[in-house]
Amino acid sequence: MVISPLYIALIVVTLAIGGLATFYVNSQLKKFKKVPASLGITGAEMARRMLAANGVSGVSIHQGAAGQDHFDPRNNSISLGPDEYNGTSITAIATACHEVGHAVQFAQGYSPMKVRSALVPVVNLASNAWMFLLLIGIFMNLAGLIDIAIIMYAAAVVFQIVTLPVEFNASRRAMAYLGTTGISQGEQSGAFSVLRACAFTYVAAALTSILQLLYLLTLRDNN
Repeated sequence: MVISPLYIALIVVTLAIGGLATFYVNSQLKKFKKVPASLGITGAEMARRMLAANGVSGVSIHQGAAGQDHFDPRNNSISLGPDEYNGTSITAIATACHEVGHAVQFAQGYSPMKVRSALVPVVNLASNAWMFLLLIGIFMNLAGLIDIAIIMYAAAVVFQIVTLPVEFNASRRAMAYLGTTGISQGEQSGAFSVLRACAFTYVAAALTSILQLLYLLTLRDNN
C-alpha cells in the first residue's frame, strides 16, 4: 500500500496541532499554578461553594489522579487532581469551577450534554472498530466496509464537535461564578487564560478529527 503525500501532510499537520495545543495548555496551567488566589481556599472548597451557589446537591467531590480532572455523570461526582483538590492557585480554582460547570449542566438537563452522553456508547464502539474495518476494506477492496468504517469514524467526529459547546458553556459558568466571588480582575483574567487554554485542546482535537475524516472521504473516492 503506497502512502500518499496527502496522508503524510495530514500526519504533519495533526502532530503540529497536537503539539501546539499541548505546549500552550501546559504553559498556562504551569504559569497560573504558581499564582495563589486571594480567596485562599482550595479547589475542592471552591467547588463546594459553586455547587451551593447554583443550588446543586448530591455531587461528591474527591481527589483523583494528577491531570484527571473531570465530572462523571454516571455517579454524579467530580474528580480533581491533587494540585487542584488541595491547591489554592488560580489554576486550582478555575479548574474546579469548570468541573462544577459540568455538574450544573447535568443537574439542569443541559441539552448538548444530553446529546454527548447519548453518543458515548456509539463512540466507544466506533473508536475500537473503525480502523480495523477500514484496513480490511482497503486490503480486500471492499467498498462497503470502507463506508461503514467512515460512518463509524464520523460518529466520533460528531461527538467531538458536540463536546465543544459543552466545554465552552462549562467555562462560561465557571467565569460567571468567579465574577461573584470578589477576586480581582487580574485573577479573573488568569482564570480565563487557564480555561481558554484547556478549551483549545478540544478545538484542536475536533479540528484534527475533521481533517482525518476529510482524508478518509478522499480515500473512499479513490477506491
